[in-house]
Amino acid sequence: MTQPLTREEFEDAVADALDEIPQDLLDRLENVVFLIEDEPTPEQKPEHADLLGLYVGVPLPARMDSYLYGSMPDRIYLFQGPLTRHSRDRDELVEQIRVTTLHEIGHFFGIDDDRLHELGWG
Repeated sequence: MTQPLTREEFEDAVADALDEIPQDLLDRLENVVFLIEDEPTPEQKPEHADLLGLYVGVPLPARMDSYLYGSMPDRIYLFQGPLTRHSRDRDELVEQIRVTTLHEIGHFFGIDDDRLHELGWG
């Protein structure tokens, strides 16, 4: 990629992706934080693959009524370095940020990778 996004531009692209999500779904994103990191940690990164994003938490369908009481927030990570390396230009990077954000939110809602790929979110 010839000209990567600044951290602020990257954060804006994530915010734009979130703006595309219907409000009724956004309202269900309880106890979730979005984190932008430069690179995944060695513990997060799978072998032989560049990790673009990661959902860490308890998917909504698996939560019990008492889940929120004292629970640490679920985390959705977006990795700026890998996302940038997988994009040829700024427009492709912004689109990949959108797709990755939706993909990780899909995991929060309990949607598996196969279904997310069918939906075009990964």
